[in-house]
Parts: sequence; C-alpha cells; structure tokens
Amino acid sequence: MAGLRERLRRPLPVQAVYGDDGAGREEAGVTPAAVLVPIVAHADGLTVLFTQRTASLRSHSGQVSFPGGRAEPGDPSIEFTALREAEEEIGLPARRVEVLARLPEYFTRTGFRVTPVVGLIQPPLELVPDSREVDEVFEVPLAFILDPANHRRATRELNGRTVGYYVIEHHGHTIWGATAGMLVNLCRSLGADSGAPRGG
Repeated sequence: MAGLRERLRRPLPVQAVYGDDGAGREEAGVTPAAVLVPIVAHADGLTVLFTQRTASLRSHSGQVSFPGGRAEPGDPSIEFTALREAEEEIGLPARRVEVLARLPEYFTRTGFRVTPVVGLIQPPLELVPDSREVDEVFEVPLAFILDPANHRRATRELNGRTVGYYVIEHHGHTIWGATAGMLVNLCRSLGADSGAPRGG
C-alpha cells in the first residue's frame, strides 16, 4: 500500500490520454466534474470498483463508469465532489475513503473537465447503490488493469474524422471511452504503461 501511495505522488512520466485523441479538447472542458477511482484493499490483492449505469439514464446509459458527477457551486474541493457523488451513487461514506491522488484532468467532447480522484478503501464494503442510477457494482483486479496487454484500441467516426479510444474487457464487462482512458492514465501514473500510444 505504501508503494501505491508513493508511486501516485510522482508526476506523469509521459503524455496523458485525453478523450477521442484530443478531438475538440481545446474547446471542451467548460464544466468541472470529478469521479472517484475507488481502489479496494482486499487481503488477497487490490481491485478497482466500477458501476454499471442503468439503462434508463438519459446520458451514458448502460455504460461502465466510476461514481462521479459535476461539481456543485458549494463544493469546497474537487475531492469533495468525487466523495459526495460516490456517497450519493453507491452509498460509500466519505470517511471510508483515503484520498491518494488526482489523475490528469480528462476533457470530454460533451463539455466536461473531469478530475479523477484516486481513493483507497479498506473492506468490508457495505454499499447501497442508488437503483435510479446504478444497475450493478463490480470489481476488477488492479493487476489486470495495469497490464497493457488488456488495453485494446478501437476507432469510431466523429465529425468526419476517425478517432481512437481504449477498451478494456473483463468477465463480460466492457470498459471504454473516458473510463478506460482514465485507467490508462492511472497505469501511466504508476509507471505500468509508459509505452502506450496517445489517445482516449
């Protein structure tokens, strides 16, 4: 655990990943937001916790994501935003989270400037997901996420150009887009993925 804390304090050694290969990044990012990247310290190894969004949501329905959302005017810090949203979405009390670090801001083409906040959680987990937003909460071993062999590149057409993004698949769950891009930045912060190509 001490090693994880120390490695996350180091600056990124390489260029961070941004959404859709940076397409439109300069014009985006006007709305601040935060997500919590929850690392769970099980006795047999570290895992990363994710949510599967409900199919009824207007945006990003059914997608795998981290708990989070836009910053409110009264939020005193971006860490507060991430912890507040996690408590609202999955019932994770802020006091249970040891904040370790911020990852690079992730700019989305929908206008958000998202700060991922890495937090360490000691089990047992006693989560109460909000059924209006979350269909499922699941975990993926951190070692799996840190293996560059599990980071697949895909492309799509966006505004007349082909852009790339990352996909990570694990036991029937597909993590892609912004969430996968943030995970690649986590890998780079930990020195596990310094050779990955740029893209989001």
